[in-house]
Amino acid sequence: MRYLITGGCGFLGSNLAAEVLRRGDELFVFDNLFRSGSEQNLEWLNKQGEFKFYKSDIRSYNDVEYAILDAKPDVIFHLAGQVAMTTSLANPRLDFEINVLGGNNLLECVRKYVPDAIVTYSSTNKVYGDFDALNFIETDTRFVAERYENGFDETLPLNFQSPYGCSKGATDQYMLDYAKMFGLKTVVFRHSSIFGGRQFSTFDQGWVGWFVKQALDIKDQNSKKPFTISGNGKQVRDILFVDDLISCYFSAALNIEKVAGQAFNIGGGMHNSLSLLELFALLESELNVKMTYEELPWRQSDQKVFVADCTKAIEHFSWTPKIDKHAGVKMMIDWMTEK
Repeated sequence: MRYLITGGCGFLGSNLAAEVLRRGDELFVFDNLFRSGSEQNLEWLNKQGEFKFYKSDIRSYNDVEYAILDAKPDVIFHLAGQVAMTTSLANPRLDFEINVLGGNNLLECVRKYVPDAIVTYSSTNKVYGDFDALNFIETDTRFVAERYENGFDETLPLNFQSPYGCSKGATDQYMLDYAKMFGLKTVVFRHSSIFGGRQFSTFDQGWVGWFVKQALDIKDQNSKKPFTISGNGKQVRDILFVDDLISCYFSAALNIEKVAGQAFNIGGGMHNSLSLLELFALLESELNVKMTYEELPWRQSDQKVFVADCTKAIEHFSWTPKIDKHAGVKMMIDWMTEK
């Protein structure tokens, strides 16, 4: 099998790329190395095995066309994207060009040159909007969404809000439409919070890793002043360790006849959900530190709760998370301590 991974030097991309090499398949990596940590991931990948690397930009149709014609992939994991809400608000044009134009560049090249290729798309829970119409119960440590005790499934209405929600949502829908109109084998994964090794977290993307870093800085006494959070810390996400996401991608590709043209909510599920406050308590217990923070105003378009109901994925391609949140956070601590 020939695998092309766009954004293949990012967090998820580099992990998927390493798995392709481990399986002994042919690997082609497409990345412009713009994001912090991508060059380190490329250096790490070069130690894992042989592959072809395209230092290319998803916004360039010519770059995408060249890679598709050269690689002739059987499977494409489309991960290249602008992934931060804050960046989309600061530069909505850049967000559009990367996420929408880039996504359409890929789909058009697949339609023209490799129409039998499997294409998975890394979408987001933000396609469902901010949930302003839902009722939330506030407990001591978290918000709870009334009537969604098992999380949100794919019947939830789409409601694009924010430039990021619009750009990711547009390509989300293009992926599904190209399956309907042109018969492409596309699959959309609407992710919740993913974390794990090779993730170089920042203040606006990769929240689990970011707060693990704050805890480690406190433990190492690199930081004595409080860190900041947006909101009151009771916002909830389900977290999914990257090893489980790798199994999701490969399981879906193996069952493409069952999943083509469909979208799936993918996350750790309710039993792997955490609020910021609950993550802090876990880190305090694990590292014997005191997480001292200051509250900032809520971020624009922040969801109080998102937890994926993964029932559809379980039913269609027998995928379910294996690594619980406690084990995953410990592995994240270990990776960040060793890197």
